[in-house]
Amino acid sequence: MSDPADDSGATRAQRLLLLGGVGLVGWAALRLFAAILLPFVLSAGIAYFLDPVVRRLAGLGVRRAIGTLTLLVAVFAAVLLVVLLLYPLVLAQLGILAARVPSYVTQMQGWATEMVNQLQDALGPDMVDTRLRELVAGQAGAVVSFLVGAVTSIVGSGFALFNVLSLLVVTPVVSFYLLRDWPGVVARIDQWLPRRYAGLVRAQAHEVDRILAAWVRGQAICCVVLALFYSVALSLVGLDLGLTVGLTAGLLSFIPYVGTITGGVTSIGLALAQFPNWHGVARVAAVFVVGQMLEGYVIYPRFLGDRVELHAVWVIFALFAGGAAFGFLGVLLAVPVAATIGVLARFWLRRYMASPLYLDPPGA
Repeated sequence: MSDPADDSGATRAQRLLLLGGVGLVGWAALRLFAAILLPFVLSAGIAYFLDPVVRRLAGLGVRRAIGTLTLLVAVFAAVLLVVLLLYPLVLAQLGILAARVPSYVTQMQGWATEMVNQLQDALGPDMVDTRLRELVAGQAGAVVSFLVGAVTSIVGSGFALFNVLSLLVVTPVVSFYLLRDWPGVVARIDQWLPRRYAGLVRAQAHEVDRILAAWVRGQAICCVVLALFYSVALSLVGLDLGLTVGLTAGLLSFIPYVGTITGGVTSIGLALAQFPNWHGVARVAAVFVVGQMLEGYVIYPRFLGDRVELHAVWVIFALFAGGAAFGFLGVLLAVPVAATIGVLARFWLRRYMASPLYLDPPGA
């Protein structure tokens, strides 16, 4: 007859082995199938985001399959309409940018030469020679060309990422089946939980769901509002590339501070090259000051606030780490994984601070 302590130890070892095996298999699957997982992960995100709406429709008496189909058709039609309307405008502004690159390079070289001349007047000709002046001017032009090429490449790859097959076939089909069967999928996963810890796992899963839903909803509203505000405001103040820069700054706002900083630096640089005086530059800078105030004092407190227990630094690290590990797929998975790790870390921290390991007095 076996000792109960041995049974308990074996069960604990089995649990640890199971958790380690699931984690290892999940990591291996991500590494192996990362190239084809994007439409499936995107579909899961769409199903998760739209499930509350479908549940409300079901509560009104609409069959879940009909509500799912109607909602998905409306969402994908709206997205396709926006893309068809914006894509020609963005391409036209990218053409304007490409045509102005030589003038931007010339202006940058002129500014660099003027700066070197000022340094020469201040430090003397022995400190700043002709070769240094030519080197600075040449490198300034190379920097502008590199930045323009990088922006064009990023925009082009972003549109190419959502290829026709994924956008028009795989993603809608998988989204429909996942959204239609979402309650059954959740119930089946719940049946797989170990009965001893089912309540604990459900509580942690509900906490992750609460934080993640608040973050996704708040950031989606923030990105849409800021994209509309920046693109309209920059166009109204006369910035030629205001639409493209505004949309980019708004959509990048899901990374804390990155959208505002990137859009502000890019817009001010373009304004310096476009406007002959400082009034236009001041108007562009004022747009981003107002946008930052709108985000910090209206959007964030109203739609996120204290409900989202995800620190900005943790979100930035998760997004960049996910992108470095799995590309765009990793960016999609970064925030759910970060929210899960945050909930588990707080749970184990509470367990630790209630344990003798923390509570035992010194010298006990």
